[in-house]
Amino acid sequence: MAIRLSIIIPAHNEGARLEQGLRRLEPIIDAFGRDELELIVIDDGSSDDTGLRASQLLASLPHSLVIKMEQNAGKGAALKLGASVALGRDVIITDADTAINPGQMPALLAALAGNDMAVGSRAVDGVIRYDSVLRTVAGSQFNRLVRHWTKTTLRDTQCGFKAFRLPIIRLFAIFGQVEGFAFDAEWLYLANRLGLSVATTQVTWDDVAGSSVSLGRDAWAMLKEIRDVPQTSYRTVVVRVPRGDVNREAVATACKQSRIQGVVLAHKGDEDIVVLPRDGAPGALGIAKVCGGVMGLMSIDELRGCEFEAL
Repeated sequence: MAIRLSIIIPAHNEGARLEQGLRRLEPIIDAFGRDELELIVIDDGSSDDTGLRASQLLASLPHSLVIKMEQNAGKGAALKLGASVALGRDVIITDADTAINPGQMPALLAALAGNDMAVGSRAVDGVIRYDSVLRTVAGSQFNRLVRHWTKTTLRDTQCGFKAFRLPIIRLFAIFGQVEGFAFDAEWLYLANRLGLSVATTQVTWDDVAGSSVSLGRDAWAMLKEIRDVPQTSYRTVVVRVPRGDVNREAVATACKQSRIQGVVLAHKGDEDIVVLPRDGAPGALGIAKVCGGVMGLMSIDELRGCEFEAL
């Protein structure tokens, strides 16, 4: 039976509260059915028992995966890894603390229907209101700068509650270069470059204590990453093949042999384009050989307006 939904949870030192968060997902798991839902936890180099607790808690699910990253690479890096291995038709990302109740996932998926991406928004009248007035003001100023640099119109770019069609989140994993907390803003910028449709849905949330994002420690680093996004060159390895000549089984075999995951097939005019990660050159050679295609580099703008499917 095909997997309808993958839920990806990045987790860094969340051993103490992971069980509570995963328990809140049980109604969603029951609603979709255990055979049609996949749950992925990416342990982002935790120094506690996050990975062990996740493995214990997910042991009864037929489609679950816990991946332990050796070092703390960042939330963006963890989610890109999760996106590259996810198999669901649709993908939701959510935080380990489930500050946004998973019961709102059906509304998020309803917003995704007919779109490429759906974003949960905590903003009310254009403002995200935190428990602290200082955080509320700082958050508004942060969003203003993000909108200036990325040209998004969203008032809440950093909400950790988003949904994607599988090939779309794979494209963000392929092209995205921000590894830390600012990845959300970069992905929205990439969505604009690709000409994707982005829906929003209002969500309610709890300002959970113990957030891993620090206003003082992380804000400036995030702003620097976001400021650099418009100047970044977004290119990756591709194989161009005449339309209809892609042998999907052969491509899958070539990718497996080269240990490449998260591949996307783009349809553009009279050609098909196999889009690979930036380090996917070895796999590209094999794919070009079996499909009679041509290997090369392609910018993200050349994929604007394409139809996409996950391979």
